[in-house]
Amino acid sequence: MWVAVSLSLAAACSSESGSGLLDDPDSTYGVVPGGGSGSGSSGSTASFKSGGSSSPATVLASNATLTTFDVALNTSSLSETETVPSDDEDYIENSEFSNVVEIIYSGSSATVTGSVSGVEVNVSGADVTVNSTAKKVEYKLSGSSSDGRFKLYSEKKFKLSLNSLSLTNNDGAPINIQSGKRAFVVLSGTNTLKDGSSYNTTDGEDEKGCFFSEGQMIFSGSGTLNVTGNYKHGIVSDDYLRFRPGNVINVTASNGNGLKANDAVKIEGGVLNISVSGTAKKGISCDSIVVVNGGRTTILTSGGGTWDSSENDVSASSGIKADDNFEMTKGELFIKSTGAGGKGISSDIDVNISGGILKVITTGAQYKYGSYDAKAKGIKADGNLTISGGDVWVRATGGEGSEGIESKNVLTISGGNTLVYTYDDALNAKSAVNITGGNLYAYATNNDAIDSNGTLTVSGGNVIASGTFAPEDGFDCDQNTFNITGGVLIGMGGGTSTPSSTSTQASLIFGQATITQNTYIAITNASGKNLLSVKVPRSYTNGTLLISAPGMTKGSSVTVKSGVTVKGGADFCGLNSDGTVSDGSDVATISLSSMVTSHNYSGGMGGGPGVPPGGGGPGRP
Repeated sequence: MWVAVSLSLAAACSSESGSGLLDDPDSTYGVVPGGGSGSGSSGSTASFKSGGSSSPATVLASNATLTTFDVALNTSSLSETETVPSDDEDYIENSEFSNVVEIIYSGSSATVTGSVSGVEVNVSGADVTVNSTAKKVEYKLSGSSSDGRFKLYSEKKFKLSLNSLSLTNNDGAPINIQSGKRAFVVLSGTNTLKDGSSYNTTDGEDEKGCFFSEGQMIFSGSGTLNVTGNYKHGIVSDDYLRFRPGNVINVTASNGNGLKANDAVKIEGGVLNISVSGTAKKGISCDSIVVVNGGRTTILTSGGGTWDSSENDVSASSGIKADDNFEMTKGELFIKSTGAGGKGISSDIDVNISGGILKVITTGAQYKYGSYDAKAKGIKADGNLTISGGDVWVRATGGEGSEGIESKNVLTISGGNTLVYTYDDALNAKSAVNITGGNLYAYATNNDAIDSNGTLTVSGGNVIASGTFAPEDGFDCDQNTFNITGGVLIGMGGGTSTPSSTSTQASLIFGQATITQNTYIAITNASGKNLLSVKVPRSYTNGTLLISAPGMTKGSSVTVKSGVTVKGGADFCGLNSDGTVSDGSDVATISLSSMVTSHNYSGGMGGGPGVPPGGGGPGRP
């Protein structure tokens, strides 16, 4: 039975006075003494006055917390509109199906009405087999059978109407389409399909799941479809699957993937609820591209990892696994993976997110098999990963290796609101991290907030990067180039990589800072204008702050203030650069004598040319 469960959506970081930025499970740890040491000016440990408040004019993330949002199945329907193109063959409105064959199931029998030239129907009990060479045929299925099936061989595209159908096949797929032609699946009423725990398959034929087709399947209509896959997958196409607005489709698979397709999975509307529990199984698995352009899709996976002898590697569950690109432009996508090594989204090539609402939770620990392992990730791309719009939330809390957003090449954030909370790195990239716009909140409870194994560039956007205590950083790019040419950013941690001398926007590294969680601090210019104010998300002792914002220029001076009141402006997770600040106390007034100025900090380098070698803090290579 499918039960509607509420889904917490809202945006994340509260900015109300006195409330925590996050429900921080490690806030009592603070930052261990001895963080941040290296070159720069010396001085005593700076203690920031706790307190302060904010009354922003605009809040860009509120009402819920990043650490407590949940993902659950939601069977409520959506109200959607769509434009039907006149030249797209995947839209049933552009085809005609004037020949009708109706099949009504009733217990152990089935009744067939309608005679169409070129269509041969054979009935054995409640097993119906159709051989067709005819065009423009619609097959209407209704009624109920606990031991029946519909099997179709067709040389032409066809319409398959399911109207309050309940069909169980104890030794195979209840709907088995042995045709490579386009199938328009139109739903009305409530429909239920269940397969058996084993199949009696015809030699030479595929039968890969409960609802199977050799060809394309395009789902439309306004009905409900409940699919239970006991033997293998739920809904399978050896071509592609396409979902249009209107339906509610619920898929449960205990031994296979929820949806499986060879050429593409395209979600353009409707409601999809997918729950899979098998070891290393996927909610959606595609040998090619997966595209989300609308609708609401919710995926739960609970299976753990395993050794894959065919690949000589370990394998784990994923909400979505695309052997090609994953792309999302609009709609809602919610994924929760609880098994060992489980991932939210995993792409063998690129991930591109330009719109919509995407929320991912992974809670599984690292899966190990000998010297091999699978680590839980929120969103992972073997190629480039780009977020240019939308609202993206990721939480990965399963321990070592539980990272939020990972690219094996270049990770770019150029727009949208991205919020990440993880045990391990919040953001990680092999070649480069480029932040050119948007709003980014990255919080790691036990590692770096933003970790690039190559270059790191910030040229725009609003960025809060909160890493843990030394030797972990807010921003870490080892000894590679770290350029700041724009944007409003603050990094917090036990240390930091040092921006390169080639940066064009000045920055300040403020070391040996002792700050209490929820303290409001600000950076103001000589005229008292707010350049950057922030509500600190956790306590730091001997912590390191990296601060940069427009208005910080070489040769100017800035004042670091604590316990301030912030009014007006736009607030993102406590970060505000255009409101006004008042009250509070001055911690230090600092002259920005160079493009990168250090205060009470003599540790971690890790910047680019012209910066002495060193790590991001004590213990870094």
